[in-house]
Amino acid sequence: MQKMDTPIMYNHYEQKVRPCIDLIDSLRAFGVHKDLGLPAIAVIGDQSSGKSSVLEALSGVSLPRGSGIVTRCPLELKLKQINKENVWKGRISYMSYSKELKNAAEVEQEIHKAQNTIAGQGVGISHELISLQIESTNVPDLTLIDLPGIARVAVGNQPINIGDQIKKLIKSFILRQETINLVVVPCNVDIATTEALKMAQEVDPSGERTLGILTKPDLVDKGTEANVVDIIRNIVVELRKGYMIVKCRGQKDINDQLTLDDAIMREKAFFEDHEHFKPLLDEGKASIPCLAVRLTTELVNHINKSLPKLQKDIAAKLNETTQSLKRYSNGVPISDKEKVAFLIDVINKFCSHAKKLTSGEEPQNSRKEERYFTKVRKEFEEWNSFLDKSLSNFRDYLRDEIREYEDSYRGRELPGFVNYKTFESLVRNEIFQLEEPAIKKLKTLTEITRTSFIDVAGQHFSSFCNLYKAAKIRIEELSRQQESEAEKLLRTQFRIESVVYSQDKIYSKNLSTVKVNSLLTSGNASIQEMAYHLQTYYKIASCRLADQIPQVIFYYVLEEFANKLQVAMLQLLQERGRIDEYLFEDPDTKRKRESLKSRMDRLEKAQKILIKFG
Repeated sequence: MQKMDTPIMYNHYEQKVRPCIDLIDSLRAFGVHKDLGLPAIAVIGDQSSGKSSVLEALSGVSLPRGSGIVTRCPLELKLKQINKENVWKGRISYMSYSKELKNAAEVEQEIHKAQNTIAGQGVGISHELISLQIESTNVPDLTLIDLPGIARVAVGNQPINIGDQIKKLIKSFILRQETINLVVVPCNVDIATTEALKMAQEVDPSGERTLGILTKPDLVDKGTEANVVDIIRNIVVELRKGYMIVKCRGQKDINDQLTLDDAIMREKAFFEDHEHFKPLLDEGKASIPCLAVRLTTELVNHINKSLPKLQKDIAAKLNETTQSLKRYSNGVPISDKEKVAFLIDVINKFCSHAKKLTSGEEPQNSRKEERYFTKVRKEFEEWNSFLDKSLSNFRDYLRDEIREYEDSYRGRELPGFVNYKTFESLVRNEIFQLEEPAIKKLKTLTEITRTSFIDVAGQHFSSFCNLYKAAKIRIEELSRQQESEAEKLLRTQFRIESVVYSQDKIYSKNLSTVKVNSLLTSGNASIQEMAYHLQTYYKIASCRLADQIPQVIFYYVLEEFANKLQVAMLQLLQERGRIDEYLFEDPDTKRKRESLKSRMDRLEKAQKILIKFG
């Protein structure tokens, strides 16, 4: 092969192009593509669109061909131009396998072997990436990802849903905003009906990330050449990046053993001699060499445009991974002494988190939903609102209740004199109505605390299923215990409230205020006076209950619950024979920790290389 005739000289590649492409290749080599989308060019096309021929022409090597699905795995083509004549280097890598290739003739066989290893013998497909690296004087600096050709119907032994499988694989690449979609379409078909272009338009409606490549211009019917030119000029189906046209080796050329070098020369001659297509060659919109230049330019511009966002995404992902890794600690130590210290540390962190929860110092990022103390405060506010509403409702039916009691119990006293027994009976009845709502509020807050503590246990003991179970058992036991003790005190409090009492000064002051502001009027002096006294005392009692009920709940269900939980958890340390049991890690936990550590490592490497790149 001879060096491509391209206006981008080697020195320009060395200074401007290669650093950008090498950067992304390095990030992909670290495995960053597993975590974030990286700038790339994905090549898609219907079966028999000429996609393989385009890639062969760009890479200078023969790729698998034949009927049916040829590409069964995503194939990453990493092309690197070197300034050494007659030097060719190749390497194929997939999964944990890597092999240096001696010459271009090995490529096709090794790709077949890789596909069979990954996707199995036959017609299956896989999302596993095969990486083929080629260094040569005759290739552009470019990285492409070749995806399986789109199949409309299953043939032979192919799965019935093979078309859906392939589309799902393709979409996983072309959906990414970091991907430029290279859509390969034959000139001799209706471009508007091609599946590849439809898929590209679905994920990129504006065409900002899509470049169309027309192939097989020699098969265009005479008289329809102008239609092809209209497509290239972006008149028929508009794409922001437009279209290019190339002529590659066909099957007959391959059978006749036409070399890729000769194919490039024939392509140039074809466009130079073509009445309709020659202007496209002059404009740089036709031929493989022009396509190579265009793709390299597009990729480098896309990389430079994507770098600021990529840096932010890596920083965010690194922070997210750091937070996730904290949940898995550093793994259980080996010695018994270190295990005890490790268990103490794990339990103390859990207990500290639980105490911060109940004291309103919950870490901001510990929960994605509403904060625990915010829920508690809302419940207490609802209790206060309930008491205010009860006072308002109380006023509404005072008149009827007082008249009924007066008819039943009034003796010889004159109107306007309050019957104290009537007053006491009415007050006690109304305060009694508040007891069960208070108990219900206690149970609601106990459940909120119980579930929150269990959630905190899940955060701290996610790696240790037995320790989590032990914590959950103690949380459940203490939850019932604290609720029971709080309920006893609340019911005692309401029995105390059955004793009608208030300090004279407090009562007199509130009575005066009620008489000044009361909206309740009656022609009956007894009813009016009784209403003043009932409203006054109910307001005083409800003010007491507005604070006392939350105080009882706060002490038993929040503060004492957290303290007793700490004692109960630390008692686990006395069970020395069960420490290994409590610190048992299931295999999934170990795998997750190692996976997070691996992600952390590659993201840190990526961050460093991006900072160095500038």
